[in-house]
Amino acid sequence: MDGLDAFLLARIQFAANITFHILFPTISISLGWVLLFFKLRFVKTGQQHWMDAYQFWVKIFALTFALGVVSGITMSFQFGTNWPGFMETVGNIAGPLLAYEVLTAFFLEATMLGVMLFGRSRVSETTHTVATWLVAGGTTLSAFWILALNSWMQTPAGFEMINGQAHVTSWFEVIFNPSFPYRLVHMLLASGLTVAFLVAGISAYRWLRQERGADVMASLKTGVYLAAVLIPLQILAGDAHGLNTLEHQPAKLAAMEGIWKTEKGVPAVLFALPDEKAKENRYEIAIPKLASLYLTHSWDGEVKGLDQFEGKHPPVAPVFWAFRIMVGVGLLMLAVSWATTFQLAPWKKGQTRDLTVWHARVLVAMTFAGWVALVAGWYVTEIGRQPWLVSGVLTAADAASKVPAPRIALTLALYLTLYLSLFVAYISVVFYLARPKPQGERLEDQLNVLNYPEKEGASHA
Repeated sequence: MDGLDAFLLARIQFAANITFHILFPTISISLGWVLLFFKLRFVKTGQQHWMDAYQFWVKIFALTFALGVVSGITMSFQFGTNWPGFMETVGNIAGPLLAYEVLTAFFLEATMLGVMLFGRSRVSETTHTVATWLVAGGTTLSAFWILALNSWMQTPAGFEMINGQAHVTSWFEVIFNPSFPYRLVHMLLASGLTVAFLVAGISAYRWLRQERGADVMASLKTGVYLAAVLIPLQILAGDAHGLNTLEHQPAKLAAMEGIWKTEKGVPAVLFALPDEKAKENRYEIAIPKLASLYLTHSWDGEVKGLDQFEGKHPPVAPVFWAFRIMVGVGLLMLAVSWATTFQLAPWKKGQTRDLTVWHARVLVAMTFAGWVALVAGWYVTEIGRQPWLVSGVLTAADAASKVPAPRIALTLALYLTLYLSLFVAYISVVFYLARPKPQGERLEDQLNVLNYPEKEGASHA
């Protein structure tokens, strides 16, 4: 790292931090709603396997929530250490939005999580169900505030600059800025898909290990059916988000599509090696005029190229390839979820409706596919905003601190080591929990944490 300057190291450090952090809230946002679904099914039907599914997945939710909290704390430190210019310039907007997230969402979900995990034997069934609903709602409310801030940084509105600082003129316009609705829907659907494949993949793993109870199959079908429903919606939402990006962040969209020159009848580039020095795509494989069609709804529609943003456009290759990884994984999700849904289709009878070993192995391989698509999409969003930290208001270079490069390099190395260790530990624990264990060796038996006593009218594992 000796050849890297402090500014680049600070960007890498923040990228590493947010890449690790975003993995866990993405799961907790939608897994909370899946847990609520399991709980409501148990309350309605009285069938024990729904509670068994709840008890299994609530442990993974608690683990995920914990990692999301601790990794988010270090991110806030970096606003002061590496990016002091951010709060100095836009702190009047960013500060309150972050405070709203803590006050209205984090306290809610953190408090109710205790009832959800440990209070079922001490409160009524209805109260416990409400606690589960509040945790799920709290995670989504957290996403609302964080995405409001991030969207404002992408498409700022509702403010004025006074003496070099941003001051709010309309909180409604700040929160519901031009890209916020599209970004919120896109992110919530991405969270749902991430959880759908996590639930389906871990359930398939348990199925392959001969743990084929009703709770495992209920979880598996929930994940598969959820993915099959959400992925077409995500494709539609992604298209709408792309059109919004074309209008408000044309430089980002030009990098995503690999469009170097403003022209009409722009082709859709399927594959290329973007050459930033030559300002062209090498080895390009493209479909003529298709990009103009889906971007402008006209075969001859004009699309701005990177030549219109000389010196003010993002690095092309990372955005170009991250976008294709996101789309490619999304199409793979579509194929796998629909193929498995057809295999498990309710209208099929007998053994032809059973899960096959091949389908189960594919689902296991796709367990964390949502993370791949999510991180790729996040890179498109964040790298695509460069060189701006707040579009048109503050560049990343202007917000950077004067911390010497060796100090940032040291903390970056420590962060990466810790994050890699925690990442491996998280995946290991998730699969450890999914392995069948003899009675007495189960984690909940040993800790006596999640063994709830029987209640009147229902039997609980």
